[in-house]
Amino acid sequence: MPLKISLKPGEKVAINGAVIANGDRRSSFVIQNKANILRERDIMQADQANSPARRIYFPIMMMYLDVEGYQSYYDEFKGRLEEFMAAIQNPDILKTCVDINKDVVGHEFYKALKACRELIAYEEKVLAA
Repeated sequence: MPLKISLKPGEKVAINGAVIANGDRRSSFVIQNKANILRERDIMQADQANSPARRIYFPIMMMYLDVEGYQSYYDEFKGRLEEFMAAIQNPDILKTCVDINKDVVGHEFYKALKACRELIAYEEKVLAA
């Protein structure tokens, strides 16, 4: 099923690891086949992985964008997730962690990234309190 992407002026999107920047006008295009796509707002730079939940998100994102580097990113993800789960006692967040792990093992990286946003939001809430 084709996927239509609309980009704001200057917005970037990563498609199979290639970063594409939109020009000065709104534009759209259609992806006709399976591709790994992340919008600019979902892309995290390495220096932004500065908290436990973000250090889980980053290697998942890299597995999604860089299939060839899967094993090294998976090893990092696994260690970070284990550390995070050892420090958390909230059963809902622990369940989210288990779901993220299942998604990663099943190569459902985009789904795992969406769930990982819950960890980041939870972490921000806890740190703000």
